[in-house]
Amino acid sequence: MLLPDLPVLLARRAHLPDEGTTVFRVAHTTETAGQFAVDLVGDAAVLSLYVDVTAEEEGQLVDAVGHLPGVAGAYLKRRPVEARHAANVAREWLSPPDPVWGEARPEVTALEGGVPFLLRPGADLSIGLFPDARPLRAWVREHAPVGGRVLNTFAYTCGFGLNASLGGAEGVKNVDLSRKVLAWGQQNYALSGLAAPNTDFLYGDVFEWLRRLTRRGDTFDLVILDPPSFARGKSGMWRAERDYAGLVALAARVVEPGGQLLAVTNHAGVSPRSFEGMGGTGLDQAGRRGAVTQRLGAGEDYPGAAHLKALVWALD
Repeated sequence: MLLPDLPVLLARRAHLPDEGTTVFRVAHTTETAGQFAVDLVGDAAVLSLYVDVTAEEEGQLVDAVGHLPGVAGAYLKRRPVEARHAANVAREWLSPPDPVWGEARPEVTALEGGVPFLLRPGADLSIGLFPDARPLRAWVREHAPVGGRVLNTFAYTCGFGLNASLGGAEGVKNVDLSRKVLAWGQQNYALSGLAAPNTDFLYGDVFEWLRRLTRRGDTFDLVILDPPSFARGKSGMWRAERDYAGLVALAARVVEPGGQLLAVTNHAGVSPRSFEGMGGTGLDQAGRRGAVTQRLGAGEDYPGAAHLKALVWALD
């Protein structure tokens, strides 16, 4: 088991807390031979294992993570390749709800660029925010249409929608299939002192909502697509590498002329060229014309990461 000098890696990210970010990656898999990753979440740490290790090796890692400066409690996530299939049957093994070191931190309020988020280190494999997408949320905050409308699909805990509101957008709709995460998103809005009426949090299938909005003639200045790599729905299995073009086509129909589409994927198996090609195909299917104006990726604390890809499309 490769055990890098975690305090040295943490020191490389020391500027992030100074810049108002207290949820970030301390050690990425490219720095640990793909074996594990470490995230700091306020005063909690999260150790993610990507390979099988012995009990002794796991204990050594937990101890090293727990003794990082400022860590009060450490949580463990096991992320084998088959984790996505086991998540519903082995949840407590994959993501033990109690800390494996130190004090319990069931809820932590951590900052990203000065924006507070309510995070739950022991709740699930996902803690309430995907830190790798920090540059994307920053882009949304900087480029939100002031006084305009934004549609945030696959919203999860509404990080994109929150940043759009903070950036000056007046009408932001967050869509997700989980009422639980939408309610969590409303808590995030409240932390920033923003109004969070229920009408801004749309429960239901994103694909059905996009069709419904199209029928209404409802359009937005910015539409954000951040789907999972795969998902089960009423119509079967959706896979990003196969179906993303169709999603872009649905979304393009609700983008205001002159508006923008932010398309995101975290599928490591989709190349940047293929991703851009699917976007172009989707626009063609929708009868829209557009051009890529920006290409975005993971934050600096994910060195060498190629899984996260984001394209900003400007539509005619």
